[in-house]
Amino acid sequence: MEGEFSVKLFQVRKGQIVYYQNELYRVYSVKPMVKKSVHLMKLRDLSQHICSAAEVDKYQPKELDSFIFNKNIYTLSKNRKAEEGDFILIINPNPDYLDHYSLNEIEVVAKVENKGVITNNSNGIKHNEYLLMVPGRDDNSNPIEYRDIHAIEESNLNDQSDSITDMLPTIGDVYRKNEMTESIEAMVIAVQGNTIFLGGGLELPYEELMNNDKWEFLYNLLDK
Repeated sequence: MEGEFSVKLFQVRKGQIVYYQNELYRVYSVKPMVKKSVHLMKLRDLSQHICSAAEVDKYQPKELDSFIFNKNIYTLSKNRKAEEGDFILIINPNPDYLDHYSLNEIEVVAKVENKGVITNNSNGIKHNEYLLMVPGRDDNSNPIEYRDIHAIEESNLNDQSDSITDMLPTIGDVYRKNEMTESIEAMVIAVQGNTIFLGGGLELPYEELMNNDKWEFLYNLLDK
């Protein structure tokens, strides 16, 4: 698996998908003059991490790969074009001068046109530039969230199960409410059964917080 999955990097570039400490990340910034020069975003929970180039291995996502993004499982597909509200992974970026997107960015489709899509970031992306992120893990998919699945303890393998597509929120998780004109951010301060308590006196069921149309996970305070 190691030889098939990854290539050792001698020069890390922004946008590359890499493995670091056995998990899948996207490089969002590189500062060459600093020892810990590589700034990473863990795809599983969008937390941010810093490491050196020697600590990461490159991986190029492909069709039928499945992975966890923002606490939900997706399978990459090119069998159908994206629809409004879908997530897409940009694998072949070719932006024009009005667009601002790069390799392996994940964006949300706002509008579908004949030749491509318009995303929530107002980027025009052609259909041949992306893979669709289909919710759930396809039976024929290739799970890639861990570089070596055998290194993961059995108790942590619930992330691999189709029956559990979301991970429970934990204290310190910060979420942003998406369906209001004014953006609201709140932190999880307590979890009691199926009820999640957020700062500011907010209280809501687990299913509502895990609805990506209503709430977006940002980061965990302990990772900052």
